[in-house]
Amino acid sequence: MSKFSIAPRASLTAAALALCGFHAAQAGAETVTFAGYGGDYQKNIVKALIKPAADKENLDLRTESHDGLATVRVQVASGSPAWDIVQLGAEECATGSAQNLFEKLDYKLINTNGIPAEAHAEDWIASNYYSVVLAYRTDKYKDNPPKTWADFWDVKKFPGKRSLALQPQETMEVALLADGVSPDKLYPLDQKRALKALERIKPSVSAWWTTGAQSAQLLRDGEVDMEAIWGSRIAPVLQSGAPVNFTFNQGLLAYACLAIPKGAKHAQAARKLIADVVTPQIQANIPEVMPFYGPVNSKAFDVRKFSPDVLAKANSSPQNRSQQVLMNGAWWGMDQNLQKGNESLRALINQ
Repeated sequence: MSKFSIAPRASLTAAALALCGFHAAQAGAETVTFAGYGGDYQKNIVKALIKPAADKENLDLRTESHDGLATVRVQVASGSPAWDIVQLGAEECATGSAQNLFEKLDYKLINTNGIPAEAHAEDWIASNYYSVVLAYRTDKYKDNPPKTWADFWDVKKFPGKRSLALQPQETMEVALLADGVSPDKLYPLDQKRALKALERIKPSVSAWWTTGAQSAQLLRDGEVDMEAIWGSRIAPVLQSGAPVNFTFNQGLLAYACLAIPKGAKHAQAARKLIADVVTPQIQANIPEVMPFYGPVNSKAFDVRKFSPDVLAKANSSPQNRSQQVLMNGAWWGMDQNLQKGNESLRALINQ
């Protein structure tokens, strides 16, 4: 996800309130600061989830961006973190939890009905889903495109240039699914078996992408014929008119999560805001504001009627959720699994 600072204050100005016939009602409201990965992604997260929750709790909202768990760790070590809520990747939340970087959430306020057990812990909770999907060039494969990760690995039946992410989480899951591992047997993840599968496909991998923008460019420009790519990065490629399509079949359903840095000044207000974010009513904003993402709370699809087009794009809609495999980000955050995976994957690529 791109790192880009956005405007620090999302509340209406007193002048604007006066025009609407109100006094500056929020002048004395408690301020909560949310920090995420920046860019359009953060703007949409704020629009869909954070701002509606802040409004519900009558909280003033500030937004900033961060560079990942390392910057959160620095904030906590200072003893006076500037952020009250941070959005991180699932493995970062698991790691931060193990390192005691977060305040506990209040599950008297949070209703977890509709949220998978793997998607929350005592000090973090998932906020939204993203997907890793198999995308391909339709001008290359015509009416016989790859449909599974086993097809991705079948270079005889589906010749062409491949691309995978230069990160073990997601890439190793894909490799194991291609190697015949059942989705319910993925974890604990067999990294040695995944590396052997990746070694087989390595000669056909012409690019190991490191950013979402790079992955989209490779596919759009025809530099690769098929790719494991974040579903959200498919949207601009499709909009460009490039001959590209994708499938949710065997996609990896992964989540971003919310946590409160240890020592946050407005921790109790942050707990209330997070409890609102994961309610079905606010989660239901995601499909319309953020195509190709999805609510982590399945009850969101019960409280609002969505058009067929919106449901087709929402990665966690019932029709798409059933085709995908839920990633266990917490597994990557424990016991140095991510560090070992990074080291071994890079060693394989550099052989």
